[in-house]
Amino acid sequence: MTLRETINEDVKTAMKAKETKKRDALRLLTSAFKQIEVDERKELSDDDVIKIIQTQVKRRNDSASQYKDAGRDDLMQIELDEIAVYTPYLPAQLSDEELESALKDIISKVGATTVKDMGKVMGMASKELAGKADGKRINESVKKLLA
Repeated sequence: MTLRETINEDVKTAMKAKETKKRDALRLLTSAFKQIEVDERKELSDDDVIKIIQTQVKRRNDSASQYKDAGRDDLMQIELDEIAVYTPYLPAQLSDEELESALKDIISKVGATTVKDMGKVMGMASKELAGKADGKRINESVKKLLA
């Protein structure tokens, strides 16, 4: 069963269990899938689905931080609840130690020695660690390792 099919089944399960927050969050996700399929005229693979979910989580995090700054804890909580619904569908994130180890391997492969070589490292790291670590975390770790 593909990830998309799993999410569709979870929508049905949430509907039967009358879990409105989960149902609504997953419906938003499925509409994002349909939008991409219509716009790009392609069938989504599991990798595409994961990228869409990551984008949605990032958007929710950004919105939650803006709501927090504005003092709107009620709206912030809605965004955090949706993130909690989406997170189980994402691959497990690397721990800080695992990320640092993987980046050290990439740095040695590329032959990077200074911060000027960061572009080479980031290019390879973003491909190899896609879905396993957030781009912001990768960037911060690379800066720390090359400094």
